[in-house]
Amino acid sequence: MAAKIIDGNAIAAEIRGYIKTRAADLAQTRGIKPGLVTILVGSNPASISYVSSKNRIAKELGFHSIQKSLPAETTEQELLEWITAYNKDKAIHGILVQLPLPKHMDTGKIILSISPEKDVDCFHPVNLGKLVLGEGIFRPCTPAGIIELIKRSGYETAGAEVVIVGRSNIVGKPLAVMLMQKTAHANATVTVCHTATKDIASHTRIADILIVAAGFPNAVNGSMIKPGACVIDVGVNRIGITADGKAMLRGDVDFDSAVKVAGAITPVPGGVGPMTITMLMENTLTAASLSTGLNF
Repeated sequence: MAAKIIDGNAIAAEIRGYIKTRAADLAQTRGIKPGLVTILVGSNPASISYVSSKNRIAKELGFHSIQKSLPAETTEQELLEWITAYNKDKAIHGILVQLPLPKHMDTGKIILSISPEKDVDCFHPVNLGKLVLGEGIFRPCTPAGIIELIKRSGYETAGAEVVIVGRSNIVGKPLAVMLMQKTAHANATVTVCHTATKDIASHTRIADILIVAAGFPNAVNGSMIKPGACVIDVGVNRIGITADGKAMLRGDVDFDSAVKVAGAITPVPGGVGPMTITMLMENTLTAASLSTGLNF
C-alpha cells in the first residue's frame, strides 16, 4: 500500500488562515500591522524567486511588507547601514537577509547585526542559544515547519525514534535541538547522521520519523526506510529544465521507492517548502505582537 502524501500546501494554507486572522486582530486592536523587510543583494534567480514569494505572501496576510533589492556590488558596510536603519524602524518587526550573500560579505557579521528581536529567521546566536535552553521566542522556520507537518499528520514524537540525515545550521542542528526538548510535539529520541556516519542505513531503518536534509538527490531510498515510517524530505535539488523552461526538482529521498514503504511522505515540491515561508510569517507576527507587549 502506497504511503499517505503529506500535503504541505494544504497545511500551510490552514496555518496562514490563522495568521491572517491574528494579524487583522492586531491591526484592529493595536493599530499595528506586522512589518517584514526582505533584503536581497544581487540577482541570483533562486533568491529572487524566494524573496518575491515571501513578499507576496506577507501582503496576502495583511502585513506591511518591503522588498529591498540591492545590487551585487553593494558593500558590506552599505548593507550593515540598511540593517541598522531597519533595526530602528518601529514599523518593521522582522528583518530577513536572503542567503547566500555575495562572497565579499561576511555572512556571520551580517546576521549578528540584525536585532535579535527582529531576527525572524532565527539565525542570530542569541536566539539559537535560547532555543537550546528551551526559552526561544522564535522557531527556526524550516525546522518549525517540519514539526508542524509531523504533528498535523498524526505522528507522535514523544518517545519516537527520530533520525535526521544532515547537520546544517539551518535544518539539522536546530531541528535536533527542538525535537529533544521536553515539550509537546517533541520529547523524541533523536539521532543525527552526517557525512562521517559509517552506516547511515543502519540508523534510518529504525526511524519512526525520518527527516532527510542531506543536500543531494536520492540520499535515501526505500530500502533504507522502516515500513510505515513518516518521511520528511527537506531537499530541493534542481536536476534539469523541462521542455517549457521550468526547473525539474527532486528531493533528497528517492520518492518512487520510498512511497512504497513509508506510512507517510512529503512530496517535492509541495511538502516542506510552503511551510518554511509560513513559519517565517508566524515569527513576524510573534515579533509584532511582542512589540506591543502582547505575548501569544
